[in-house]
Amino acid sequence: MSEQSLTPAEVAILETFVVPVYLKAFAEAALAGLLVGSEARIAHVGCRTGFPDRELLGLGETCSVVGVDPSDAAISLARNKAATLRRARLQYHVAPTSATELPSEAFSHAFSLHPPASSRDGLFREMHRLLYSEGQALVSLPLRGSFQELSDLFREYALKHDQGDLGRAVEMAAVGRPTIESLADELEGYGFEDVDVDVRQVMLSFPGGRAFTEDPATRLMVLPEQEAYMGPTDFTEPLAYVNDAIGKYWSGRDFELSLVIGTATARKA
Repeated sequence: MSEQSLTPAEVAILETFVVPVYLKAFAEAALAGLLVGSEARIAHVGCRTGFPDRELLGLGETCSVVGVDPSDAAISLARNKAATLRRARLQYHVAPTSATELPSEAFSHAFSLHPPASSRDGLFREMHRLLYSEGQALVSLPLRGSFQELSDLFREYALKHDQGDLGRAVEMAAVGRPTIESLADELEGYGFEDVDVDVRQVMLSFPGGRAFTEDPATRLMVLPEQEAYMGPTDFTEPLAYVNDAIGKYWSGRDFELSLVIGTATARKA
């Protein structure tokens, strides 16, 4: 799906379990690349529950943030969190991330963490529209090489169970994620200049197969990311195999999943 609209239950799980561990890694990479002046006005596209907007406010005394997300439940929680801050310069609106109703050329920065892979083209077009001249676009997402261990186990399952279509879909996903070069090319194709991509490698640890397959980050972030590149997939049986395989191959030690975070910064001419 092109727009990831979270349910109320998913929003609560994401805020409690996914933000502090998984999305935090993307936020740290992104915040390091933001160049904020004295009066920054930031559009957070695909803001979910409003993380890391408090940290964004801390980058400048007059910094303000406007967040948009397709999920009513996520925006409701973001607004509730903002209401606890005195005179917080935070606003939130329900809107598709690829076609917001925010004004054109009104923002110094356009920012997105881990956008759904299938919405990336529309996102970049919208970010370019929102920025005024010399404004900075910033996006942080998984690059090629991410989730390699999961892909290896899916391949093994496909081979053992004669699931050729699944095996081919796994290969498509492995090569379909952007590289440093292809991500830069995408942004330049939408009119951005001075594109730079920073790369960070992170290992996510899970104390066993069940811990991985049932982890909220796996369910809400990793598997939707896989499906975006693989096509519609029933993960029930492959995940049951992954659960057992992790217990066998990583017996007595944590299962570690590779995450390659690419953070692209660019300037609108």
